[in-house]
Amino acid sequence: MSDNTQPIRDIVASVLQAAADKQTLTIRGGGTQQFHTGLVHESTALRLDRYTGIISYEPSELVITVRAGTPLRSVESMLASRGQQFAFEPPRFGPNATIGGMVATGLSGPRRSFSLALRDAVLGIKIINGKGEVLSFGGEVIKNVAGYDVSRLFCGSYGTLGVILEVSLRVMPRPPVELTVVRETRTADACQAIQSVRQQVPNLSGLAYDSGRLYCRLAGSEASVAKSVALLGGEVSEQAAGFWRQLKDQELPFFREPGPLWRVSVPPAAPQGNFGARFVYDWGGGLRWIKTDATAEQVRAGTGQLGGSAVLFRSEESRLLDVSASLSAPAIALHRRLKSAFDPMGVFNPGLLFPAGQHHAD
Repeated sequence: MSDNTQPIRDIVASVLQAAADKQTLTIRGGGTQQFHTGLVHESTALRLDRYTGIISYEPSELVITVRAGTPLRSVESMLASRGQQFAFEPPRFGPNATIGGMVATGLSGPRRSFSLALRDAVLGIKIINGKGEVLSFGGEVIKNVAGYDVSRLFCGSYGTLGVILEVSLRVMPRPPVELTVVRETRTADACQAIQSVRQQVPNLSGLAYDSGRLYCRLAGSEASVAKSVALLGGEVSEQAAGFWRQLKDQELPFFREPGPLWRVSVPPAAPQGNFGARFVYDWGGGLRWIKTDATAEQVRAGTGQLGGSAVLFRSEESRLLDVSASLSAPAIALHRRLKSAFDPMGVFNPGLLFPAGQHHAD
């Protein structure tokens, strides 16, 4: 195995230099997230795409430890060759997606609500904070945490707390059988149809709605899958693997249509809501991708009435995530305290989750 001590020293030196010069750094892996996170032009890019490789992997232990710059597709391919997978089915928004970017965005795919979220698969992490310190949290054992699980803070932090160097992740066996039943469903009946399937079928691994069709993915033994197919009726799709890939990677025609894209998280049983929207449902109704002419205030208010939250994921007008706009004042204060603790000089990814210069605690 190659010696990767020098690359870590180089990254630490870059962080220390930026802090000393009161400059900022934009952490970059494969660059596949820029379409919705935007670019911080005044920052220097801190590249991690050369810090690659699998540090350890033991299939019988269901744990893999990987360097942050390692391409996600190569890790998934290797896991598939051993009959295993990431249970959270991470999206890839381009061929250069990396493990570090996967963790930093914290996004999970269609399997998430029937298995586990990305943050639940993170067992340990090694990072560099804004002071140039190399810190490790958690480990490679599934039950190893006493107290607060700091490693999970970095899932969905978008690189604002520190540089992710390495991560240990739980993996799962691939199911013996997996297939998809497709049912024609009217738009007005989508929510009711989704809830009916959830109540009928115990072995779902994906449940989504798009353009008048309800996609029900089933996983398990041959006998259990056959029983669920008989319960559901509908058509068994031979091309469904392509649909699930296009859904998680946002390659369906819906995602290419013009207009701002909202990521709405609600209880799965929540009604459709009145946004005048075009939509795609995932996670059995718990994740809703929406395109609408409604204002941001109307979308957030309507989502709040459904018991959820909404984030503007992509827009031609705004290139930065507006996560802070969907948070309460106490939550924003907590985010700032975390930012101040891990990155007191505001070195990393300024302005990404809340306006630049507002990283200090109140």
